[in-house]
Amino acid sequence: MKIASFNINGIKARHDALVQWLTETTPDVACLQEIKSVDEAFPREAFERLGYRVETHGMKGFNGVAILSKLPLEDVTRRLPGANPDGTADEQTRWIEATVIGKRPVRVCGLYLPNGNPAPGPKYDYKLAWMERMQARTRDLLAQEEPLVLCGDYNVIPQAEDAANIKDWTEDALYLPASREAFRRLLNLGLTDAIRVRHPGPGVYSYWDFQRGAWERNNGIRIDHLLLSPQAADLLSDAGIDKDVRGRDKPSDHVPVWVDLDA
Repeated sequence: MKIASFNINGIKARHDALVQWLTETTPDVACLQEIKSVDEAFPREAFERLGYRVETHGMKGFNGVAILSKLPLEDVTRRLPGANPDGTADEQTRWIEATVIGKRPVRVCGLYLPNGNPAPGPKYDYKLAWMERMQARTRDLLAQEEPLVLCGDYNVIPQAEDAANIKDWTEDALYLPASREAFRRLLNLGLTDAIRVRHPGPGVYSYWDFQRGAWERNNGIRIDHLLLSPQAADLLSDAGIDKDVRGRDKPSDHVPVWVDLDA
């Protein structure tokens, strides 16, 4: 089972590029972030023609996540449990999960973690609170002792080696100590960073800013992650990043990341 994650930065702007990538790589499951579309306006027919079931959790103009799957989906759940720091309901569309039925069932969670800038401030408080809610949900899912994949745009640079020039990011919400500590707490639940298992060392990135020639200078960062439960890690056969997609016409600023599981 090949499971991919791709922040497409707008389904309208990236429709053709997404269709091209799906046609070339044929992942069994693709978790999308920043679809920036209400559910009713998502162009599901184009992906259904490619053999994908389509589940979305969108909102107008911002955020939005989706799961495309060539395999049956069960128990589709939208929205991360919990509330905002002030106790109000969280209306942002950043979380979708489902059980994918392959040779064995795999629970897949697609997420778009808050950016958190400017920090400090309310947006950073929201990011850290969201990560606490994610940790609680992950703990519940791990208790089921089944293969679990948490994939998406985490908006966290875990370590200095995950950036070409970490000095550019030391005051950014993506690399502040509290962000990295929250990410480590998540890993310490027993999760495996699939890309790091297969590609240790520096120079492995999934995002290049549109500004200042970042792509041309390979000034990237790694913020798109696939975290595996112990049961999923036991099934891991490969993981990678489709870096070449960033150099195509009208690209997203992110590229797809993926894992292959014996499932």
